[in-house]
Amino acid sequence: MSVLGEAVTDYLELRRSLGYKLSAHHRLLPQFVEFLDQRHATVITTDLALEWATQPAGSVVWWHQRLAVVAGFARYLQASDVRHQVPPVDLVPAKFRRAIPYLYSEADVVALMSAARAIPSPLKASTYETLIGLLSVTGMRIGEVIGLDRSDVALAERLLTVHHGKNGRSREVALHPTTVTALDTYAHLRDELCPRPIGASFLVTSTGRRLDTGTVWHTFDRLRRCCGLDRETLGRQARIHDFRHSFALGTLLSWYQQDLDVEACLPLLSTFLGHVDPSDTYWYLEAAPQLLALAAKRLDDIWDRQP
Repeated sequence: MSVLGEAVTDYLELRRSLGYKLSAHHRLLPQFVEFLDQRHATVITTDLALEWATQPAGSVVWWHQRLAVVAGFARYLQASDVRHQVPPVDLVPAKFRRAIPYLYSEADVVALMSAARAIPSPLKASTYETLIGLLSVTGMRIGEVIGLDRSDVALAERLLTVHHGKNGRSREVALHPTTVTALDTYAHLRDELCPRPIGASFLVTSTGRRLDTGTVWHTFDRLRRCCGLDRETLGRQARIHDFRHSFALGTLLSWYQQDLDVEACLPLLSTFLGHVDPSDTYWYLEAAPQLLALAAKRLDDIWDRQP
């Protein structure tokens, strides 16, 4: 292994120890080092980084992402060897479009859960009904819900424990009493229908295995089409991740209706969603009409109280 190849291994180990998953880095950086070896280059230059990043046929966004991976690695190397150049990522400008989320109403959630109950397999029906309900009332990521083990669900304490959230962070998620009741009902039915599961997963398939993200997406696609939440009806897809946006919006609406200091409460929402900083939570806040109306009313009330 070359010196740069060893440096890639050290770099990835360091970043992962800090909680980063680096799903693409472990594949792209060895390819970049192989490219440098073919050029007989022992240091990273901006020209070489740009040439490699823009080699494959693809979108400008993909080139931008490839260059950003190299830039991080080069910055790491430059700390011990100033000959390495850190390529500016704006050499390949790319505009990332934020997908407009679909904000689920209570009626939408009820319809999806009803569609799930109609699945022929009793265990699969209950699993997907519980999955949709849990996503809607906790704002958890789909991977976090699928990754829950039975030991992570403490119904007596009304808590869920997420051990491997984004960037490896862990957190506790408080549960409403009605959610506890629903999860307890599911757990009893699951144990009755699947007394010998394969693994420790809380939510299971009909064969007792942990849910797979791809299969969940496929099943959810069928459910949303049954409820008219597909592209043909809405003009865009109602995604699983949009439950997280809807939860954030619903929380803010509740705070405004309770006349709470929303700005002061935002760190609580960030912690609940698993964000390090409230600025990360802004991505999930949508200027929905009902939210703007409440904010405008509060502003009017403040002006009316001015002397």
